[in-house]
Amino acid sequence: MVNNDDLDDRTRFMTILANLLGCQGIDEFRTMIPHMREQGGGRIIQIFSYGGQVAYPGNSLYHASKFGIEGFVESVVQEVAPFNIQATIIEPGGARTEFRYGSAHVTNLMPEYDDTPTHAFLKKLGPANRLAEGDPDKMAARIIETLDQDPAPLHVVLGSQARQATINRFTERLNEYKGQADLAASTDIKE
Repeated sequence: MVNNDDLDDRTRFMTILANLLGCQGIDEFRTMIPHMREQGGGRIIQIFSYGGQVAYPGNSLYHASKFGIEGFVESVVQEVAPFNIQATIIEPGGARTEFRYGSAHVTNLMPEYDDTPTHAFLKKLGPANRLAEGDPDKMAARIIETLDQDPAPLHVVLGSQARQATINRFTERLNEYKGQADLAASTDIKE
C-alpha cells in the first residue's frame, strides 16, 4: 500500500473496510460483547499495530484505519467496564513474518512521488533490506502473558523500535499541545 493519492476508490474502500470493520475490527467487538455481558465479563485482545499511534508517509489509509480502531477500543472499553469486560490493544512493531516480505500489497505508484518519503517507505518491504526486529514467537508469548494482568493494560507495545517511536510521537504531540495553551483558551466563552 502506498499513499491515498495512489489508490483507486475501490482499494481505499476495501482498506478501510478490512481494517476498521473487518474480522479484527469493530465487528469483532460487536460479536463478542453480548456474550461477555451475559457471562459476567471477559477480556478482548485486539491485535493491531503501533501504526495506530505513529504514522509514516506511504501508508495513509492503513494509519487512518488503525487510528480509528484505537479510538473505537478506547471508547468501548469505557462503555463495557460496568459489565467487567476489558480489552487490550496489542501494538506490535515489525516482525519477521510473511506479511512484510510477501503479502504486503503495493498499488500502482504515481511517479510524482518517486523521490519523496512516500515511496521511500517501499525500501522497508524488500527482503534485502534490514530485517524486522520482532520475533513472532516472543511476541505471542508476551501477548499470552498479558491475560494474567488485572486490570488489563489498555495498550501493549511490542518491540523496542515500536515502543521508542510511540514514545517519541507522544512526546512531540504533548509538546505541541502544551505550546497551544493561549490559542486554546482564546476560543473559550468568557462569562
